[in-house]
Amino acid sequence: MRADTPLYLPSSRRRSRTRSLSAIAAVLAAGLLLLALLVGLAFAGPKSQLAEGTEVAGVDVGGLTRGEAVARLDALFARVSEKPVRFTAGGEPFAFAANQLAVEPDWSGAVAAAARAGEGFGPIRGFRRLRTRFFGAEVLPRLGVSEAALEFALDRVSARVDREPRSAALVRRGLRIATVPERPGTRLDREAAARTLVRTLGSLERPGAPVPLPVAVATPPVTAAMLAPAAERARIAASRPVFLRGANRSWRLPRWRLAQLLELPSGGERRLAIGGERADAYFRELGERVGRAPQDADFAVSGETVRIVPSRPGVQLDVPATASAILAAASRPANRVARLSLVRAAPERTTAEALAMGIDRRMSIYKTYNSGTSDRITNLRLGVTYLDGTLVPPGETFSLNAAIGERTVERGFRPAPVIIGNEYAEEVGGGTSQVATTVFNAAWEAGLKISERHPHSLYISRYQLGRDATVYWPSLDLKFVNDTKSWVLVKGFVESDGISVGIYGGETRRVESSATPLVVTGPVPVKRVKDPTLPKGKKVVEEEGTAPTRTTATRAIYSADGELVRSETWTTSYEGETRVVRVGTKPPTPKTKPGARAPGADVPGGGGGEEAIPPTPRP
Repeated sequence: MRADTPLYLPSSRRRSRTRSLSAIAAVLAAGLLLLALLVGLAFAGPKSQLAEGTEVAGVDVGGLTRGEAVARLDALFARVSEKPVRFTAGGEPFAFAANQLAVEPDWSGAVAAAARAGEGFGPIRGFRRLRTRFFGAEVLPRLGVSEAALEFALDRVSARVDREPRSAALVRRGLRIATVPERPGTRLDREAAARTLVRTLGSLERPGAPVPLPVAVATPPVTAAMLAPAAERARIAASRPVFLRGANRSWRLPRWRLAQLLELPSGGERRLAIGGERADAYFRELGERVGRAPQDADFAVSGETVRIVPSRPGVQLDVPATASAILAAASRPANRVARLSLVRAAPERTTAEALAMGIDRRMSIYKTYNSGTSDRITNLRLGVTYLDGTLVPPGETFSLNAAIGERTVERGFRPAPVIIGNEYAEEVGGGTSQVATTVFNAAWEAGLKISERHPHSLYISRYQLGRDATVYWPSLDLKFVNDTKSWVLVKGFVESDGISVGIYGGETRRVESSATPLVVTGPVPVKRVKDPTLPKGKKVVEEEGTAPTRTTATRAIYSADGELVRSETWTTSYEGETRVVRVGTKPPTPKTKPGARAPGADVPGGGGGEEAIPPTPRP
C-alpha cells in the first residue's frame, strides 16, 4: 500500500457505490416480479375449469368444469349407492345400502369448494393452481341422510346387540345357597355408529371386509365377589334352626322355614334381608296369633238414645323389629335366639273422638215393608246392611251409591225386577230403589238437605205420595247433605217384615209435610198388538195401563226452638203405564153349504168363544 493512499474512501464515493447497488437490486426485483407474473399467467389456466390435481372424495376432477365434475361424481355414486355394505356389531352381521338410508353426498357443494381453492385474479389464480398441481387438494362432500331411516337402522342393530348387564345374584336351591355370576352387557354407541354408517355409505369406495360398528361394554354394578359376604351370611342362616321367643311362648324356626324367609340379593342388590311373599304370609299368620286388633269407639242405638261403646287399644306384631331380630340370630353360628317384638295398636276412632262427634239422639227413622220376590227382599236386606254405620261429617254429603257400592252377584246381590222407563225388567240388585226410598224419607223426616233425588218413572202406591226415590249404578244416586253442626250416623235395620233406616245426630228438627192428590196429566198410552189367533175385528185388553200423573209434596223444617229453617216443595211426575190391546187379524170362516159339516165340528173344543187373559202381576 502506498503511503499516500487514504485508509477510508471519501463519503461521496461511498454514496455513489450504494446507489449502484440499490439500482441493481431494484432491477433484479423487477425481473423477479415479471418472472412471477409470467409464471402465474402460464399456470392460470381457464377460469371455468378446475385446477389440475383437484380431487373430490378421492376422484381427480382437475381440468373439468363444475358441471362436468358434478356429473361425473353423481354417476360414480349412482353405481355404488345400491350396493349393500357389510357391517358388524357385537359379532352380529348387518348390511345396508346408501339408498336405503337416503345417504346423498353434496357433490355440488364439494365441487364449488374445490373451485374456490383455485380461483383468483390472473397470476394469483396461477400460483394457487400451481400449488394444487404439486401438492394436490382433496375436498370431501357434506353427506345428507334420512334421520328416520338412520334411526330405524340403528334400532335394528341395537335390538340384536344391546344387552343389559346382569348383576350377580344369590339363589336358593333347596337349603343350599348358590351364587349366579354376573354377566356384562353390551350397548351400541349410537352416535359413533351413525357417523360410521353415513361416512361409509357416502364414500365412493366399497370396503371388502365388514365395517365394525362401535359397541361399548356395560359392566354390571354388582359382581360375585361383592356378594361373597352376603352368600356366606345366607349359608350360615340356613345352617341350623332359630328360636323366636315371646313373653309367654317360643317358636322354633327350622332350616327350611329360615330359607323361605330369606330375601336373597338380586337385581343389583347386595343386602341380605328377611322379606318376600312367604315372609309376609308367615308374619301375617304370626301376627294373628300374638296380636289383638284395636277396637274403635262405636255407637250403640236403642230406640231414640245413643250410647258410646268405648274404644280399646290393641297389640300388634312389630314386623320390622322381629324380622331384624330373626336375621341377626340366623347370622350367628351360635346363640341363635331372636326376641319377638310387639307394639301398641291405637284405634282409629277413640272414645274422646266419638264423644266429640256430638251424636246423642235419633233425628228420624223410616220403615218400608217387604214386597216382591225373595231375591228382591234379599237385595233390600243386603243394601241396608252395607249402608249401616255410615258416618257423615258436618257439611259433607251422604251418597247411597257410595255407601252400598256396586250391585254385583259377587257381592251377594241377586237378579230381581226393576223399572226401566215405563216397563218392568230384571237386573242384578233389583229392589235397591226401595232402600233409596227408605233413606230419602228418613232424611226427609230428619229435616236434612236433600241434594239429589230421582223419582220412579211409574207411580207405586205403597210409597208415600211424591216421596219415592230410585237409584241406578253409577248414574242415578240419592244424596243428602249434613247441614247440622254435629256428625250424622246412618243406621240400617233388617226386620222380619221390612227394612228401616234411622238417622242419628246432635240436633232435633220438626218437619211438617203435606202432599197434593195425584192429578192426571194425559191419556193412557196405548199399544196395539196384532193377534192372528183372534177373529178380525175382535179386541182383547191384555194390560189396562194407567194415565200419566203429577203430585207435589211440601215440607217445612223447624229448629228445636221453633224457628223456620227451610220450606220447600217437590213436584213429581209419573209416566203412564201402557195399555196393551190385542187386535184380531184372523179372517172370517167361510160359510158352508146346507147339509155340509162345518170345519172343526168333530174336533173337541172346536167351538168359538173368548178366553180371559189375566193381567201380568207387578213386581
